[in-house]
Amino acid sequence: MAKLTKESFISSLKEMSIKEVMELVEAMKEEFGIDPSAVAVAAAAPAAEAEEKKSTLSVILKSDNGKKLAIVKAVKELLNLALMDANKLVSTLPATLKENIPAAEAEALKAKLVEAGADVELK
Repeated sequence: MAKLTKESFISSLKEMSIKEVMELVEAMKEEFGIDPSAVAVAAAAPAAEAEEKKSTLSVILKSDNGKKLAIVKAVKELLNLALMDANKLVSTLPATLKENIPAAEAEALKAKLVEAGADVELK
């Protein structure tokens, strides 16, 4: 008997009905003692972890684009800093403004800084 290649197996699967695929899965469970859906869940777990890690971001001010005064005011207001502290922060670019904050908060912060004229990066 010729060896079944991955491509020919996939091609055969495409031609099967849903019922036939379900029967194939059941037969694989019986023959090999494994549940193919459990393998799919196990493979999805690292992807879910990666997605979870992206749920927190850091906001990095990259450039003031010549609009330093407006950005200093925005940073002062957004981070509740004294004017001098905001000025020092904006003067030392690139500067991390906030770390590990929720993605929605990071996006809102970025939007306000971009509106003031800044180049902002989210990591």
